Amino acid sequence: MGEKMNAVTDAEFDQTVLKSDKPVLVDFWAEWCGPCRQVSPILEELNADHGDKLTFLKMNVDENPVTPSNYKVTGIPTINVYVNGELAKSIVGAKPKAALLKELAEFTA
Repeated sequence: MGEKMNAVTDAEFDQTVLKSDKPVLVDFWAEWCGPCRQVSPILEELNADHGDKLTFLKMNVDENPVTPSNYKVTGIPTINVYVNGELAKSIVGAKPKAALLKELAEFTA
């Protein structure tokens, strides 16, 4: 079983994500999104394995419309990785664990 991911809100985003001293992965999701529910346990497993190198957070797009709009998140799930306040990687759509590990390898090595 993976490690539960903390939620981040629009109000906390700058402080928690952009000002973080390590890379931050943000999973943009919604309650009604089936693929989001598929990818969530995979991200929790990755959090358990790589949480020391990468901070894993999730953002509910229905409750926090500002940040997804600022980063042009149009489809969910969207997984964005931020490094030093900049968007470093964006992964759109549900992917299997192996594909996510490959996409995130530069941040988890």
